[in-house]
Amino acid sequence: MTRGSGEGAASGPVLGLRQNLAQFLLLVAVNALVGGTLGQERTVLPLLASQTFHLGLYTSALTYILAFGLSKAAMNYFAGTLSDRYGRKPVLVAGWLVAIPIPLMLIFGPTWAWIVAANVLLGTSQGLTWSTTVIMKMDLVGPRQRGLAMGLNEAAGYLGVAVTALATGYLASAYGLRPAPFLLGAAYIALGLGLSVLRVRETHHHARAEASQHVNAHDQAHAGLTTKEIFTLTSFKDRSLSSVSQAGMVNNLNDGLAWGLFPVLFAGAGLSLHQIGILAAVYPAVWGAGQLFTGAASDRWGRKWFITAGMLVQAVGLAVVAGGDTFAIWLVAAVLLGLGTAMVYPTLLAAIGDVAHPTWRARSVGIYRLWRDGGFAVGALLSGLIADLYGIPAAIGAVAALTALSGLVVALRMRGNDHTTT
Repeated sequence: MTRGSGEGAASGPVLGLRQNLAQFLLLVAVNALVGGTLGQERTVLPLLASQTFHLGLYTSALTYILAFGLSKAAMNYFAGTLSDRYGRKPVLVAGWLVAIPIPLMLIFGPTWAWIVAANVLLGTSQGLTWSTTVIMKMDLVGPRQRGLAMGLNEAAGYLGVAVTALATGYLASAYGLRPAPFLLGAAYIALGLGLSVLRVRETHHHARAEASQHVNAHDQAHAGLTTKEIFTLTSFKDRSLSSVSQAGMVNNLNDGLAWGLFPVLFAGAGLSLHQIGILAAVYPAVWGAGQLFTGAASDRWGRKWFITAGMLVQAVGLAVVAGGDTFAIWLVAAVLLGLGTAMVYPTLLAAIGDVAHPTWRARSVGIYRLWRDGGFAVGALLSGLIADLYGIPAAIGAVAALTALSGLVVALRMRGNDHTTT
């Protein structure tokens, strides 16, 4: 290989964004397709639940987000462990293979149980593919540009979500809720699988090269930890890792709320399908585009206060949604929610990489993503129950308060200098 593909003639793998640019950009493109397979549902599925399957209770309609969140959370954990054991590329390809039946199930599913089953597969696929693209980019760039790398990765994924949410809203309004929107997802899956099999290269050896030069963030974060010790450290014991894990969980709790209940709230207020599609797209679009800047900014200015501020901005955005009743107000709220999430999302991932040793970083990322995407399930249950009892605005207000509290936990508990220690 040439040095431009991340290999030195004599010294082995070379770390850095510029040195691995071709593979890095390929993985960015692959993750945009991963995001697109999720985006095919953002606008259409809540309306499919109410208009096609006539699910009246919010909790029942949110079962697909519960199924997605539980399966993705579990598979995030296994993705890290499996990629350490067998390599990154096989896990990535496996994730795309799992996704193949999903569009067919969404198009032809005769009962809601088929839709829920499709979302179990979607969560499984997302856990394997998205987790692996995160790990592979961390492998390639090394410690110096970790925030930038995560910003580019998450920007690609959530711009993929946004563009597809907008496109499927148009397709649904022009051709109906099924099958047209989900044909786009089928095309994404075919292209993503082809690129992953034919063009993506293994990156595990880059992580080994980084491990040989790594300086521990602190005494507990050494190379010789067991998987059980890594789980405990990431989830509870380490001040920074545990702060990041709880913030990630709350972040996706409010994203699950936005996914499941926002379209229903907007439709109930008389917004058109086209307007709902715009609102469903603006939030992840601002989220995605903002990460092009926020990840790199956290490399320079630190992780802690970006995360704290982002959670508080999200809380304000949610409060505006709860109190709003017009398209214009909700558009402002969607921008605020997207901006706050952009500040948080790549910074949380980079913060994991700051502390985790390269020999077990993939497992720590998987554990963090287990907690983070468990937030989808918690959000579906919590917001659905509150909405059934007190209405959608009350559910959104409760989640806004919880999001603000999570930001304060980060401010009080997380160390402020981890990003300077590697």
